[in-house]
Amino acid sequence: MNLIDMHCDTIYEMLSGETPKDLRKNNLKVDLEKLRKAGSAAQFFACFICMDEFLGKSRYEQAYEYVRVMASCLKKQIWMYPEEIAFAGNGRDLERNQREGKISAFLTLEEGGVIHDDSARIEELWQMGIRLITLTWNYENCMGYPNSKDPDVMGKGLKPFGIFTVERMNELGMIVDVSHLSEGGFWDVIRYSSKPPVASHSNARAIKEHPRNLSDGQIRALSEKGGIAGLNFYQHFLGNTDECRIEEMVAHVKHMFQKGGEDFVAIGTDFDGFHGAARMEIENIGEIDVLKEALLKNGFTERQVEKIWYRNAKRVIDEVM
Repeated sequence: MNLIDMHCDTIYEMLSGETPKDLRKNNLKVDLEKLRKAGSAAQFFACFICMDEFLGKSRYEQAYEYVRVMASCLKKQIWMYPEEIAFAGNGRDLERNQREGKISAFLTLEEGGVIHDDSARIEELWQMGIRLITLTWNYENCMGYPNSKDPDVMGKGLKPFGIFTVERMNELGMIVDVSHLSEGGFWDVIRYSSKPPVASHSNARAIKEHPRNLSDGQIRALSEKGGIAGLNFYQHFLGNTDECRIEEMVAHVKHMFQKGGEDFVAIGTDFDGFHGAARMEIENIGEIDVLKEALLKNGFTERQVEKIWYRNAKRVIDEVM
């Protein structure tokens, strides 16, 4: 069964430390060997930016340049292993790569703040190969405000430049990602986006109370817009322990399936974007079939699991790109 994972932070981790890591085989949660084992059709690779790592008056320029570094890192890995992985910018590329037996690599940006009110950068990022932008990370930026336990922050919507960015992304064929966004910002995306948005790596707040997870109202609205949510494997978005448990993953999928329908749920592991779990019942992307078996045992059909694994994400890719 084909798999599309809508979010990992593997590029960032590959470049961390003194020696860059290789995509074919490494000690991270995602590499080509593990992706092959998972039956992956496509992996969305985030260019993740933490603005705290950039200082001074030129910090936004530094951050923007680091996006280029991360994008170049992935492109170099694709160049090194052309028989195994290829870039994809739309659904046609994905289908061609599948026919050729290659995993598709989609580039994304996690932290739209690097655009820094420069509208030209939106198209530059598209030219760079970025096909999804997570509008905010954990800080206020030129787009809007992050999810927060502070109700005042949580209620704030998109800034004018954020609305402009959503509309420009629609025109270019880039997926708008509401993961990490405030609730006010979420509802503005629902209002202003003409294409289906996604929550690339977010779970259900009814199962685990956390501002990063989606309320039932958000799930219904996102589903009605044609959007999807990718199941996040991070322990603190799943449950109340320091363990990443399959039973909690199944509970989130069941709830999102119930509230959003069978066309709503996807996979967005967030692998290599979190640490500190005392135990992970799925250690890496190569072990993800354990979740598939758990879903089948809990009453999901093969067709429904195939939608979660592949078809729901593929539909959004085709509709947006």
